Amino acid sequence: MLIVCRSIFIGIGRWLKRRGGSILLALAITVTAVVGQAEAQLRVDITRGNVQPVPIAIPSFIGGAGGPDELSQNVSQVITADLRRSGLFAPIDPAAFVEPLVPPDGTPNFANWRPLNAQALVAGRVAQTADGRIVAEFRLWDVFSGQQLTGQQFFANPQNWRRVAHIIADVIYERLTGEKGYFDTRIVFVDESGDKAQRVKRLAIMDQDGANLRYLTNGGELVLTPRFSPLRQEVTYASLGGDQWQVYLLNIETGQRELVGNFPNMAFSPRFSPDGQQVVMSLQQGGNANIYKLDLRTRQLTRLTQSPSIDTAPSFSPDGRRIVFESDRGGSQQLYVMSASGGPAERITFGNGRYGTPVWSPRGDVVAFTKQDGGRFSIGVIAPDGSGERILTEGFHNEGPTWAPNGRVLMFFRDVPGPSGGPQLWSVDLTGYNEQRVPTPNFASDPAWSPTLN
Repeated sequence: MLIVCRSIFIGIGRWLKRRGGSILLALAITVTAVVGQAEAQLRVDITRGNVQPVPIAIPSFIGGAGGPDELSQNVSQVITADLRRSGLFAPIDPAAFVEPLVPPDGTPNFANWRPLNAQALVAGRVAQTADGRIVAEFRLWDVFSGQQLTGQQFFANPQNWRRVAHIIADVIYERLTGEKGYFDTRIVFVDESGDKAQRVKRLAIMDQDGANLRYLTNGGELVLTPRFSPLRQEVTYASLGGDQWQVYLLNIETGQRELVGNFPNMAFSPRFSPDGQQVVMSLQQGGNANIYKLDLRTRQLTRLTQSPSIDTAPSFSPDGRRIVFESDRGGSQQLYVMSASGGPAERITFGNGRYGTPVWSPRGDVVAFTKQDGGRFSIGVIAPDGSGERILTEGFHNEGPTWAPNGRVLMFFRDVPGPSGGPQLWSVDLTGYNEQRVPTPNFASDPAWSPTLN
């Protein structure tokens, strides 16, 4: 479904610098004016349940010698793949193009693109500068109005070409949907290899599309529930060393690991507060478990629930004022919301089955959950007041939902049944229509989505 609106857009690049790591990506400032001020412009409405993908033409970017080369083709292919996976765009087969290359510094011949029903056109170039960096530039056009919607230029070290492609895809996504993109992000997860009865579990990280995978731990200890900091490229996770649970902070860029605390009783699901200064978790005591909040600066541990039941899997709201968690205090496993300082809790789920692993959306509008009912495991969402419950996907043992930073897509893991089966990563958007397998080299579980890198 498309919405047209009247607007003027001036695309302005920005400088991006990531400190403390090996990646340095500078975005040169480029100002590009729209062609006309009174023309209607293309916009994708993603608030409807079933979005019709927008046909978009993405010819191969032009290389430094004036034609396509390996680098320019790779950049345009990553952009194409990102937009296709979102479910909101339908890239047109390049075999249908009358004009295989479109220079970004001129006005396209729109007569070559309208017969293909291309509603948007991306033209770009990737070249190398004298100092060894790459420069990538692109323009996004509304084919039917003939307007330029945005255009930017980026400089980067050659090894960061994939990030440049993801950032361009984010700019296109945001310009056409009005929502922030999520392609320049990473996923930390538990990689599982070996025999099913003796799986080796290593902490791993990769780009959101499965590229650039690397391992963060060596498999010598059991690792569970990695979670990204909302502010830094840092994760917290639980590890079982000997007979004692430990919670660690791990800096993704430097590899430095810091012990948060030793917990003789089981520590489960540590999650960051929105300001990154606290971690909330569940500690087991005898036959029950309660929720605690740990200040990462002072190491002060504060108990938040005083229940003789099992309270676990806590998650902060984006404003840091409330916590959603699962509990069997009402006789069955349900979801509750309480103040971030503890106190009375309000039950928000009343359906059949058991609800667990709640995760508050970055947008604050819904909470994702896992639901088990009659042998079926579902991933769904519900408003924080308990209204509007919706099931997005169901299957054999779906677990561990995690949100993309724009709150529009969820990733989770699903077990493959059988003696040789194991968990795999999947994603689904809020409409429930765009469900896809996320590639990993081995079995994978417990995904956690990073904030955007840029």
